Amino acid sequence: MCKGKIVIALGGNALQSEKNEATAEAQLAVVKKTCEYIVGIVQEDYEIAIVHGNGPQVGRIVLASEIASNITPAMPFDVCGAMSQGYIGYHIQQGMKAALKKIVGREIPVITVVTQMVVSQDDPAFSNPSKPIGPFYSAEEARLLEKEKGYVMKEDAGRGFRRVVPSPKPVRIVELDTIKRLWDSTIMITAGGGGIPVIEKPDGALEGVAAVIDKDFAAELLAEEVEADALVVLTAVEKVSLHYNTPDQRELDRITAAEAEAYIAEGHFAPGSMLPKVQAAVKFAKAKPGNKAIITSLFKAIDALEGKTGTVITQ
Repeated sequence: MCKGKIVIALGGNALQSEKNEATAEAQLAVVKKTCEYIVGIVQEDYEIAIVHGNGPQVGRIVLASEIASNITPAMPFDVCGAMSQGYIGYHIQQGMKAALKKIVGREIPVITVVTQMVVSQDDPAFSNPSKPIGPFYSAEEARLLEKEKGYVMKEDAGRGFRRVVPSPKPVRIVELDTIKRLWDSTIMITAGGGGIPVIEKPDGALEGVAAVIDKDFAAELLAEEVEADALVVLTAVEKVSLHYNTPDQRELDRITAAEAEAYIAEGHFAPGSMLPKVQAAVKFAKAKPGNKAIITSLFKAIDALEGKTGTVITQ
C-alpha cells in the first residue's frame, strides 16, 4: 500500500564524487550507489519522482562545445541543458534499474522525461545574471568573451572570472500532463537541472533561453502540481543548521514555515547553497495544509521520512 507521493530533489553530491571526477564513468559509479538509497525509499512503498541538478555537467558540455567551435558550431545553452538532462537521466535509469532488480526484485519502469520549464521573460533575473557556469578566466579573457560572444562575465570569489547566466523562477512545467499520466506506473526522472528554460511566445510557441533554473524550485513546483505528500530535498548534510560551521552551530529538527522565513531574513542560509533549499521547502509547506518538506542527506532519507532525523518544515 502506497505510503505517499514524494518528489525527490537530488543535490550534486549524489551525482559526482567529492574528488570532482569529471568522467562519465566516475559519475555512473556514484549514481549507481545513489540509486540504491533511492530504491530503498521505493521499497518502503513510496511513489517517487526524481529531480536532479546539472551545474557541473552542463558547464562541461558548454565548454566542450565552445572548444570545438572551430570544427563544428557551438550548441546554444538551452540545447546543452537538454543534453545534460539526457545523459544524467540515462545514468539514473541504469542505476535505478540495477538497484530495483538487486533490492526490490521486481521490474518497475524508469524513464527520463526531457522537461521544458516556462519562465517569465519579465523575470528580474534576466536583467541581473547571477548563476556562474563553466570554467574560470583571466580578466583579459573575460573582456574578450564579452566582446566576441556577448557573455556576461563576473569575478567569482577571487578565483577569476566566470560566465554568469540568469536564474529565473519556474512558472509552468510543459510536460506536466505526461508526467501525471505516467505517475502511477513509472518512476520518472524529470525537470533535470531545473528544466530547460523556455519563454512562451504570444502564439504559444516556445523558445529556449540561456538560463539555469534552480532544481530545488523546479522540484517544489512539480511537487505542488502532482499533489505530492512531501518534498524531499537530499543534500550533503543531515539537518539544516543555524550559524553553520561555527562554534554556535545549531541543527534544526521540526520548524514551521514562519520560523524558517524568520531564519532566512536573519541571513542564516548561504545563497546558492542552503538558501534555495529552505526557500523551496517553505513554499511547498505553505502551498497546502498537510504538506511537509524534508531536508536531509541521501543516506538518512528513509529515517527522515519516518520522522527520526532531518529538518522537517510544515505550515
